Amino acid sequence: MANVDYEQLQKTATEIRKGIIKAVHSAGSGHPGGSLSAADILTALYFHKMKVDPKNPKWEGRDRFVLSKGHAAPVLYATLAEKGFFAKEELLKLRQMGAMLQGHPDMKGIPGVEMSTGSLGQGFSSTIGMAIASKIDKKENRTYVLLGDGEVQEGLVWEAAMSASHYKLDNLTAILDFNGLQIDGKNEEVMNIHPIKEKWESFGWVVIEIDGHNLEEIIGALDKAEEVKDQPTMIIAKTIKGKGVSYMENQAGWHGSAPKDEEAQKALEELGGAR
Repeated sequence: MANVDYEQLQKTATEIRKGIIKAVHSAGSGHPGGSLSAADILTALYFHKMKVDPKNPKWEGRDRFVLSKGHAAPVLYATLAEKGFFAKEELLKLRQMGAMLQGHPDMKGIPGVEMSTGSLGQGFSSTIGMAIASKIDKKENRTYVLLGDGEVQEGLVWEAAMSASHYKLDNLTAILDFNGLQIDGKNEEVMNIHPIKEKWESFGWVVIEIDGHNLEEIIGALDKAEEVKDQPTMIIAKTIKGKGVSYMENQAGWHGSAPKDEEAQKALEELGGAR
């Protein structure tokens, strides 16, 4: 961890947040809240931890990342564009007919997308197969998956969690974007998911709790996950929905609403300019 340039990573996270705002504003629809909350997590993965090659997206030795909460596609797209998988100009075509970037990730049409996701829980389930395949093939690559806290209300998630533990998938790291809000409001009011740490532990997972906006804690947790043997790891990342944009923070209404012109301009100014 001594060689980590946290200042540069923070700048990258800010650029990703700008990309999210620009994409959703241009589309006039999308999901900014849960995309902004996950920007630091994806920054740590793609710009520090994961082995990927933008020039060769299908490189066999790559690590895999699956965005199980597929509606947060803007954060994945902005990250992939920042990493160089495709031109940033594509972000401005989000959700437009004939464009590459759909409302949810498409593994057949977007470089760097490992799994088409959208139906909650299915992306997470697919990573079980990926991790098992790597074990069978005796490959050293790792599989990472990001879930939403509203998503873990799905029964499919817990079937997959049980399978990951049963098959001792220590090459699988799941991260829970725990911002406390979903489209209908607070998790605890829609469908209480607590005690979340104890639930994952009871399913045989090693659980690490962190501040999901602290890059040092995120990277430290990812490092610890690599040391775990015979168990999958769940990183519960406490985050803020809409992080980085004052009027979006902790507001469930920004789960799936696009900023209008003045709102987008204000967001970009808060993030350091419209560049």
